Order: sequence, then C-alpha cells, then structure tokens
Amino acid sequence: MELQEKIPVPVFAAVDREVFLRNIYPQRQPAVLRGVSLGPCLAKWTVDYLGEKGGDKEVKIHVSTVPQMDFLHKNFAYKTLPFNEFVRRASEKKHSDFFLCEDESYYLRSLGEDVRKEPAELSKQFPGLAEDFHTPDFFEPEQFFSSVFRISSCGLQLWTHYDVMDNLLAQVTGTKRVVLYSPQDALHLYLSGDKSEVLDIDAPDLKRFPKFVRAKRYECVLEPGDLLFIPALWFHNTLALQFGVGVNIFWRHLPADSYDKKDPYGNKDPVAATRALQALERALHTLDELPAEYRDFYGRRMIQRIQKRTYCDGKIDAEQNSTLPSSPFTKPG
Repeated sequence: MELQEKIPVPVFAAVDREVFLRNIYPQRQPAVLRGVSLGPCLAKWTVDYLGEKGGDKEVKIHVSTVPQMDFLHKNFAYKTLPFNEFVRRASEKKHSDFFLCEDESYYLRSLGEDVRKEPAELSKQFPGLAEDFHTPDFFEPEQFFSSVFRISSCGLQLWTHYDVMDNLLAQVTGTKRVVLYSPQDALHLYLSGDKSEVLDIDAPDLKRFPKFVRAKRYECVLEPGDLLFIPALWFHNTLALQFGVGVNIFWRHLPADSYDKKDPYGNKDPVAATRALQALERALHTLDELPAEYRDFYGRRMIQRIQKRTYCDGKIDAEQNSTLPSSPFTKPG
C-alpha cells in the first residue's frame, strides 16, 4: 500500500512567552513545547485525587463499544455518570460496571454550564482541579475562549477534524499520539463539514478514499507535561496510548467579531467564511440552470478563479480541477 509522507512535529524546549510569540507562533505550524510549567497537576492528578477533587458532580460522557469513535456516524452513546465514577471506569481496561460491554471506552469533553451558550472553562466546571493547572500566558487575556478538560480511556481514538481557533493541547497524565494534516491538504481528507470521513487513518480504505495517501501526515507522541500548539484549521486525530488527562486552551487568532457569537464549542467557521460558502452554494444552484457540459465548463472556471485568488502557494493542481468537492459545505449540527 502506498503510504502517506510522515513528518515529525518539531519539538521546542524551554519555551516562554517571548520565544513562542517570536519564533513559533508566526510560523502557523504545529509544535510540541516542552519544559513549560503547567503547575502541580503533573504530580497531583492521580485517579484517586481526580475523583476526590471532582466529586460526584454529574458529567456527560461518550461511551463506545469500540475505541475508534466516529462522530459522523455516531458509533457511541451519550451517558451521564458522577465524575468520580467516570474517572474510575475510564482508568480501567475491563469494567465490572458498564453501560454497553465490559471493555467499553469512555471519553469526557467538558462543557459549559449552559451548553448552548457558554464555552467550557476549567475554573468554572472544576474549580478544585483548576487550581493545580497553570495556563501558559502565550496570548492576551481578551483572546481567551475556552479551557476544555479531556479524559479518555486507553486506546481511545478521536475522529480527524479541524477547529477554527488556535489551541494548546496540554497533556497532563498519560501519553497520546497526535496525527495532524495541513489545511492545504483539505481536499485529500474527504471532508463532511469539519470532519474527515476517513475514520481509520492507519489503514484507510483506499478504494473509497484514494486521494487520502497524498495528505502529508505530521505526527508526535505527547508525554506528561508536553504542550502541542495546534494552529486554527489544522486537522488533528488523537489516540490515547494510556489512560490520559489533558486540557485544551482555545483562543481567538482573528478579531473577536470574526467568530459566530452563538458558538459555545468554537467550531463554527468564521462569519466571513460562512457567508462565502453560502454564496458559493447559491452560485452552484444558479449553474444548475445550464446543461451538464456548460456546468462542467463554468464549474472549472470557477475553481480556477478561486484557486488564483485564495491559494497561498499560488499553484493550481490540475487534478483538483477535475471535480467539484462532493461533500456539503455546511457543518453538521
């Protein structure tokens, strides 16, 4: 099988705010940051300590009979558990208490108090634990959007997707493999909204997804204490190599009014991008008034104009001219 080109994510040691803002952030490339102080969480966040500090606060979690979770086809169930019970189960490989099967996988992505309006914030949902975690000061306070607490079973793999804000993934306990793809490889990832339809990135179905092998695969393994900088629009896929706890810190790279104000998850496209995609959808409907060979001709001209106006490298891939993207332009709800 033809394999994707693999590129190791660069690792930077002893990074402070000045080094990050001067040498790393402007590159708009993923980077592993080591030696950044995350606070006492690295020593304290054992299973017992997490359960004690988090208490019996109920949390909404994903539960799946298979470790490879698929958000497009929803191969998991949403369940509710007291936090301390959830942490105990997530740290086990076999369960005496379970919802679906004894080797089910668990995943928590913390939510705001009002899930429809408020972004997640560690200091609000888990104040006792937030005291142990030091957020790096790599952005201005007014840029802050959310801090998402994540806990996953060993072996859990999350679907490939992109976010519209910059973020730091702090690995506090356990190890995690992260695979990333550049925004410039979007047409090779078979997108449905913000998610890739290629669920198994290690053994993809190349009959269904033949262009997937062209995407350059950036890869790293995060150890406890590591930070991964994931720039906005970079696709990422995570695999928990051990039971692990992490915190994602999201902040606004663009001016605040560039984002949808009714987006508590921070995953809706910027307002201008949404308008542009809607206008394109209307233009394609207009082309439907023409016979097939005319739609083909003017569709190719539209693609050429879009590439000339927007592609950063200024190059036009002749093969990408051959078809219009078939996946929907709008994100699933």
